[in-house]
Amino acid sequence: MSAEFISIHPDNPQPRFIKQAAQIIKAGGVGVVPTDSAYALCCAIGDKSAMERIAHIRQISRKHNFTLICHDLSELSTYAKVDNSVFRLLKNNTPGPYTFILPATKEVPRRLMNERRRTIGIRVPQGAIIEALLGEFDEPLMSCTLILPEHEEPESDPVEINDKIGSIVDVIVDGGVLLPEATTVIRFEDGQPIVRRIGRGDPAPFEN
Repeated sequence: MSAEFISIHPDNPQPRFIKQAAQIIKAGGVGVVPTDSAYALCCAIGDKSAMERIAHIRQISRKHNFTLICHDLSELSTYAKVDNSVFRLLKNNTPGPYTFILPATKEVPRRLMNERRRTIGIRVPQGAIIEALLGEFDEPLMSCTLILPEHEEPESDPVEINDKIGSIVDVIVDGGVLLPEATTVIRFEDGQPIVRRIGRGDPAPFEN
């Protein structure tokens, strides 16, 4: 079997193709989707089997921070513990190419959080395709950047992705060739931002 390869216009995504991709993910599929940094693997938040498939593709351990990609910040308090000052900082810098590492609430399945730190990654990405896709769901999607084992950079070409892993995922959303750059990662400790990785997002708003 091979993945459904769905080409979607990056600026004016066709609703029927967005719904087609969403239906595959809702049915338990593993998807490859374009974001505002590079391509990401994603699945429904409650789908343990799909999450395990993603972990196998990436060859990552339980110490890895999975990320919830959200349509906006309206669901933030359900999954992460934030005070007013942290919320304002996030609101001023989303949507955008950032991953925020925050203390997880009890609503987050244990398999998704960092087991030792009890944290969860939160993303509010920018881009017509990913925003339209997230609009088809009532909750965030579980995701991680598509970096294949023994590779350092994220995957950015959907045709190459199809050649490499098209047989082990269920849908690949072709949004064109992207820059192979990961997100900037910001971890919050006691309400204070710490820049953990500099990627596509400008770290300046989070530096003291």
